[in-house]
Amino acid sequence: MKKAFVIFLSAVLLLLSIFAINLVWFRPFFVDMFYEKVFIKFVLESPQTMTSLGLPGLGLVNDELDDYSRQSQDEAHKQSEEALATLLEYDVDAMSEEQLRSRNILIWFLTDIIEARQFRDHGYRVSHNSGVQQSLTDFMINMHVVNDTSDLEDYLERLNQFDRVFIEVMASLQDAEKQGIVQPSFMIEKMLADMTTFTRMPVAQNPLHLDFSEKLARIQGLSEEERESYKIEFSSAMDNSVLPAYQLYVDHFSLLLTSSNDDDGVWKLPDGDAYYQYRIKSNTTTDYTAAYLHTLGLEEVSRIDLEMKEVLVSLGVESASVTDAMKKFAVDERYLFEDSEVGRQQILDEYNKIINEINLGMGDVFKRLPVAQLEVLAVPAFLEQTAAGGYYQAPSLGGSRPGRFFANLYDIKATTKFGMRTLAYHEAVPGHHFQIAIAQELEGLPTFRSVVPFTSFVEGWALYAEKLAWELGYQTDPLDNLGRLSAEKFRAVRLVVDTGIHHKRWTRERAIAYMSENTDMADSEVVSEIERYIADPGQALAYKVGMLKILELREKAKSALGAKFDLREFHDVVLAHGPLPLMILEELVDEYIQST
Repeated sequence: MKKAFVIFLSAVLLLLSIFAINLVWFRPFFVDMFYEKVFIKFVLESPQTMTSLGLPGLGLVNDELDDYSRQSQDEAHKQSEEALATLLEYDVDAMSEEQLRSRNILIWFLTDIIEARQFRDHGYRVSHNSGVQQSLTDFMINMHVVNDTSDLEDYLERLNQFDRVFIEVMASLQDAEKQGIVQPSFMIEKMLADMTTFTRMPVAQNPLHLDFSEKLARIQGLSEEERESYKIEFSSAMDNSVLPAYQLYVDHFSLLLTSSNDDDGVWKLPDGDAYYQYRIKSNTTTDYTAAYLHTLGLEEVSRIDLEMKEVLVSLGVESASVTDAMKKFAVDERYLFEDSEVGRQQILDEYNKIINEINLGMGDVFKRLPVAQLEVLAVPAFLEQTAAGGYYQAPSLGGSRPGRFFANLYDIKATTKFGMRTLAYHEAVPGHHFQIAIAQELEGLPTFRSVVPFTSFVEGWALYAEKLAWELGYQTDPLDNLGRLSAEKFRAVRLVVDTGIHHKRWTRERAIAYMSENTDMADSEVVSEIERYIADPGQALAYKVGMLKILELREKAKSALGAKFDLREFHDVVLAHGPLPLMILEELVDEYIQST
C-alpha cells in the first residue's frame, strides 16, 4: 500500500514537473497557458515587481533589487520579440473571443516594447523627478514590507545593492551621453540639489534611517543586543553602499552640468521628432500627431474657459479673465487650511470624508466594486518637493497591502477646499482605486491584463471619474464645480504645452507662461508641471485623450441604444476587461452596442 502511494505521488510530481517545464521553458500547449507564461517570466525577471505586487517569490527574491544592466535590457527586448513570435504561432481560428482579445492586447503591448528599442537611450533614465535615486528609496519605504526578522534582513541586503544598481544605470547614462543625449541644465541642477541634500543630511533625518527605525521598532521579541546588531548592519549598508551610490551621481552630474544646455524639448535629440511621435503613440495608444493634439488642446482650453465663465457669472463674479478669478479664489483664506500640522491632518480627514461619502453611492452606477481597501496618506517628506499634488499606489495582488492615495501637503496653500473633491475622485473613488483594484480582482482573464500599463486608459478613466462624480451630484457647490472644470482645463493645457515644448520648440519659459496664463495653479506648481513634461515627454497627453475617448464612446452607446442604455452596463464594459489600448476599448463598446 505504502509502495503504491509512493509510486502514485512520484507520478503526480513528475507530471507537475513536466507541466511546469512546459509552461516556463517551452511553448505551452494552450494559449491561456502562454498568457500566464508571459506574466510569470516578466515578474520573475523583476524582484521589485514581485514585491510591489505582493508576490515575494516565497521569500526567494525578496532580498534582491532588479538587474538594471545593459545586458538585462537586451535580454528583456529579446524576450519580448520571442514572446511576440510565439504568440503569432497560435491558431486564431481555435481561439475564443476573449482569447483573441487577450492576443490583440498582448500584441499591442509587446510591439510597443519592441519599437522602444530604437529609442532606449532617449528617455532620461535619471531626472529631477524620476530614476533610481528616487525610486529605490521610495520602494524600500513603501513597498518592502517588514513583518519579521527575515523581512528585515532582506531589507538590509537590498540596501547593500544600491551601489550595484547605481553603477548599472550609470553605464546607460554614459552611453546616452556619447550620443549627445544630456539632461537640460535645470534638470541637472535640481537633481544635484536633491542628491547633495540626501548625502549630507544628518543620519537621524535620512528617510531610509527613519523608515528602518520604524520597521525595526515594530518587530516584537528582539533583545536589545539583537536590535543593536541590526542598527550596526544598517549603518554599514548606508556607509558602504547607499551613500557612496548617491555620491557617485553627485560627482558625475556636477561634471556633466558643464556640457548641458537650456534646450528643453526632445527635438534636440537624435531623431527627436520620431522619438516624440513614438512617445505619443505609446502613451495615448493612438496614431494622433503632435500637430493635431496641439490644436485639440487649444480648442478644449477655449471650450472649458467658456463653461467656467458661465459658472462665475452665476456667482456674480465679474473678472477680466477666468484665470484671474480663480487665482483670487486660490488665495482666499476661506478656502485654505491652516499652515500647521493640525491643518495638514484636517486635509487628510477631509479626503477620507469625501471618499467615504461617494463610496456609498457607487453601487448605483457600477456593477462591481473593488474589494481592496483604501488608505489616505501624506506624500513622504523626501518626495513632496517634486511630487505631484496627489498620486495613487495600487494594492498588492494578494491583498496584503491596500490601495493608497497620497496627498502632497508640502505647500499647504496649494490645497484649496474647492479642489479637494476633484483630486479625491481622480486618485481614489471612482478613479484610480476603482479602475486599478477592480482590474486586479478580475477573474477568468490572463493575469497580465490586470496590470499591463496603458496610460491613456488608466489616466483617461481617472479624469472621466472627475466628471462622472459631478454628473452624479457630488459637487453641488458651484465652487467645487469650478474646481473640477479648472482641473479639466489644466489637462487640456497639458496638450498645448507638451506638444509646444517637444514639437513646436517652445522654451521652458514660454510653456510656463502659457500655463500660468491659463490655470489657477501656484507658480511653484506650474514650474514643477512643465519640468515634468520635459522629463517625461508625451505622458501628460494621455489624460485628456483617454477621457475624451471614454466620453465619446459613452455618447455613442447612448445615441445607439436610447432607452436601453444602462450606465452600470457601460461602466462594466469599460472596467471588466482590465486596462486596454483605446482602439480595443472602442471595439468592446461596439460589441456591447450590437449585443444589447
